Amino acid sequence: MFTITLRAGAGRLAANAPQLARAFHQSAPKNTFFTPRTASLAFRANTKTSSNIFSRLQGASRGYRAQYDSVYVDPAVRRKELFRKLMIGGAIFGGTLVTVNAMFNRETREDGGMPPFERSYLNRTFMHTGLGVGIIGLTAYQMVQSGFVYRLMVTNPWIVGIGGLALSIGSMIATRSIDPDNYIPKYACWTAFNATQAALIAPLMTIAPPALLARAGLYTLAMMGSISFVGATAKQDKYMYIGGPLLAGAAIVAVSGFAPLVLPATAVRTLAFTENLWLYGGLAVFGGFTLYDVQKVLYHARAAQRGIIKEDPVNESISLELDFLNIFVRMVQILMMQQNRRK
Repeated sequence: MFTITLRAGAGRLAANAPQLARAFHQSAPKNTFFTPRTASLAFRANTKTSSNIFSRLQGASRGYRAQYDSVYVDPAVRRKELFRKLMIGGAIFGGTLVTVNAMFNRETREDGGMPPFERSYLNRTFMHTGLGVGIIGLTAYQMVQSGFVYRLMVTNPWIVGIGGLALSIGSMIATRSIDPDNYIPKYACWTAFNATQAALIAPLMTIAPPALLARAGLYTLAMMGSISFVGATAKQDKYMYIGGPLLAGAAIVAVSGFAPLVLPATAVRTLAFTENLWLYGGLAVFGGFTLYDVQKVLYHARAAQRGIIKEDPVNESISLELDFLNIFVRMVQILMMQQNRRK
């Protein structure tokens, strides 16, 4: 009696088709091949195969649904999170404004307003500051996308750090030394300065997620905006005296930033103290520098109006850009520390 193995593959059955046909016609009776038992086995095999395929499809569907659920975010939840971030930014703006006003700005301008020339000069300075920050952000993004940051990181970090710092200082000195009437070389050096700042902060963009970078930028804008408002509405030259103390504070903050290179890893408490000094002390110092730089812009505006110096909003914007970058970097690191603690 002739039987067919159900586990045979399609290629094997096709190769043996002539022999099977001859064996079937020569030795098998007409009614012995399709017996009830054979039909039952074939039906069970087909049913089992169909059920396996169906179960695989169901598993794939469940996997896709789980993946979709992990990626999909409810629009209501997204709007709520955006509203929460905006509220935090507004709270930083309002809190900084009220605190600085209450502590330092009890006396405002006698006339209650800002002269038109000072307002125009300050607006042009802020316009160049925003343009410079935009150039830094776009250039850093392109460096990350093109792989330039990776090539910098795999090279000697000391060479990159010292070389980048030298290029940054050199381009800044060149920009400040060029006469404001020479537009092309001045803006070329200013663009080179912004490019060097982008190269210095681009590695940070590879570590922090984009949402955290956006939050840090929002909080930095809120903090600097409120401090700038206080400096613009204060009495003339009220905060010009804080330049010396701020410079001393910046030196202390810079030294604390180099502490991990000098102190041993066993000095845990000292390293934690220097880290907090670099982060939160740096926020206070560069917030004070923002206040000082805004008052310095207004002082230079009055000097330019009297013909003592030339109007140069590009030079004025460099100081505010450095304030923004220093506050932004610390905001990013503080938010990353908070995120790591939640995990």
